[in-house]
Amino acid sequence: MSKQFLIFFGVGVVVIAVSVWGILYSHRGAHLELKGQILKIRTGALSDQDSIAVLDFRVENISDVPFVVRIVEVTVDKQDGTTAESAMISKMDLHQVFEFNRFLGDQYNDSLSLKDKIAPHATVDRMVAARFDIPHKVLESAKTIHLSIQDVDGPLFETSKSLK
Repeated sequence: MSKQFLIFFGVGVVVIAVSVWGILYSHRGAHLELKGQILKIRTGALSDQDSIAVLDFRVENISDVPFVVRIVEVTVDKQDGTTAESAMISKMDLHQVFEFNRFLGDQYNDSLSLKDKIAPHATVDRMVAARFDIPHKVLESAKTIHLSIQDVDGPLFETSKSLK
């Protein structure tokens, strides 16, 4: 092979490598992702067969695009290995829940609900309240509680915390 061909080939490989790196670097913040954790869990009995869990959590949007909430779900892994799903309590009803169930304490953070936005590179403290169709004793003895938040465009954020 000629020396001139090897020089042009080497320059071409370097140009392609720099181009690929530039494209990947310029799109690094376009991947929508949340990072966070559940900070505090408060539980209580609403009746003999119903219970409530209030989750205070902190999330950070590490991407360059806003995270718009589509779905919020809370589930628990019970001692017997089954999963219990919850019904989310709306932002409008949350004030009454805290007013009539003083054992939950005070509302420290704003509630996270549908269509709420988490701005790019923002860290927010929020809370959700979920009603379970299981007795409080079963909820308190559960192994783990899971929080799932899905964006309108599909990305899913999930975090869990042990109840023990």
